[in-house]
Amino acid sequence: MSAAWVAGAVRGRLMLEHRAGIESVQEVARQETLAAGAGMLAGTRYAGAAEAATLEEAERALARSLALELRVLAAWLPSEGAGLLRVLAGWFELANIEDRVAYLAGGRLWSPVQLGVLASVWDAASRIEDPGELRRLLRDSPWGEPAGERPEEIGLALRFGWARRVARQVPEARGWAAGAAAILLASETCLNGRPPPASIVPAALLGGEWQGADSLDELRRRLPSSASWALAGIEEPEELWRAEPAWWRQVGDDARTMLTSGWQGRGTIIGVVGLLALDAVRVATALAVAAAGGGGTGYQVFDALC
Repeated sequence: MSAAWVAGAVRGRLMLEHRAGIESVQEVARQETLAAGAGMLAGTRYAGAAEAATLEEAERALARSLALELRVLAAWLPSEGAGLLRVLAGWFELANIEDRVAYLAGGRLWSPVQLGVLASVWDAASRIEDPGELRRLLRDSPWGEPAGERPEEIGLALRFGWARRVARQVPEARGWAAGAAAILLASETCLNGRPPPASIVPAALLGGEWQGADSLDELRRRLPSSASWALAGIEEPEELWRAEPAWWRQVGDDARTMLTSGWQGRGTIIGVVGLLALDAVRVATALAVAAAGGGGTGYQVFDALC
């Protein structure tokens, strides 16, 4: 194992020591306003969220904080490790592209997450002024071509495309990718009543038998077990909100197991990324609870995450 992998593993483990942690996040969730909850983050790695005026601004600040940490981690790794992080951190590029699509449709121009070495197509996508041109760019990129040019069509294709990329290039996280794709497919098919085009659904993860399923139970039976695990215990479409926090808990469990396997290598870095992301998701959910007055339906999601 090269010195760069060892250095990256050490750096990653040090980053984990500065997570918010369950107790601090629970305290944030007990606040009754966004300002009070976000104010508790001052002086932490999430300090950028402390000055946010809205929940969306706070969530974007959290995303910027996490992306910056992954960029720093990538700088400690060899090129293979930086490529690994580029795939795992694809969510930030996905979010930037979605913001660009929304802007081209008349929405607000948000400041993008700075990606640096984590970018694959964002430098080109950030300059595009036409949805059709963006679609062509994605077609010739690792993301794959969307089935249309509407924002929701591009967003859906990006999400399935990310799962496909992770499965291909980070096989250690293939189970995470398959589970996430299964939740997305179930939400679109059974909750929203809009089965996605088969052309954008990763067959290598979800197979092809899912097409035509007319209930959540049937869809789960038709999916490979490597993906259907993420829908276990979900009986009705209205309960699908429970699937995502359960998925995150599994990511956390797997990531901790990866970290016990040794100090070096890909597994350690993947485990670090999983735990850093889980911490940020918990903080974001806690802020949503605080913004709702310390309760609301968001508390159920937060409780399930913790």
